[in-house]
Amino acid sequence: MSTAPALKKHYIDFVYPELMKLRGYKNKHQVPKIVKVSLNSGIDAEADKNQIADVQRDLGLIAGQKPILSRTRKAISNFKLKENQVVGCHVTLRGDAMWDFLYRLLAVSLPTIRDFRGVSPKLDGQGNYNLGITDFTIFPEITVENVKKSMGLDITIVTTADTDDDGRELLRLLGMPFRRTETKTASAA
Repeated sequence: MSTAPALKKHYIDFVYPELMKLRGYKNKHQVPKIVKVSLNSGIDAEADKNQIADVQRDLGLIAGQKPILSRTRKAISNFKLKENQVVGCHVTLRGDAMWDFLYRLLAVSLPTIRDFRGVSPKLDGQGNYNLGITDFTIFPEITVENVKKSMGLDITIVTTADTDDDGRELLRLLGMPFRRTETKTASAA
């Protein structure tokens, strides 16, 4: 019998009751939860097969499962794209894999960013959070010696929250290091 991931256990034991108390939910099904986490990385249009394989391997190491290649549907000459050309790869995480990835992201990867002051507290208007990472080598699964070209990574955390405030509170209680907004005081002149 496997044990529950640490962050999922934290959600059940601490975050869930805290949200019930803070937000005053009357029904347990009103409490927001995380549905899935999507990881996406774009690949240069002129990339060769080795570079595509490297990006796919690295994203697979980060996510813990094999990514799917994204291909173009039709040719667009202005962007130098051919039909059925690889332009990215993506992974969708659910269940225990999602909780394990979120734990590694919040506890290990984000704090290792140089001069880190927190992530933006802005959500998408529907309670979901998008995070862009410019250098994927912050993840401990990636060895810098094997990296030939740095790639960016888009992370989308999809929640059942109805509003941005509910989603932000859920993520804050899970440990998302949001940037503090500073209020400017007017000086008397």
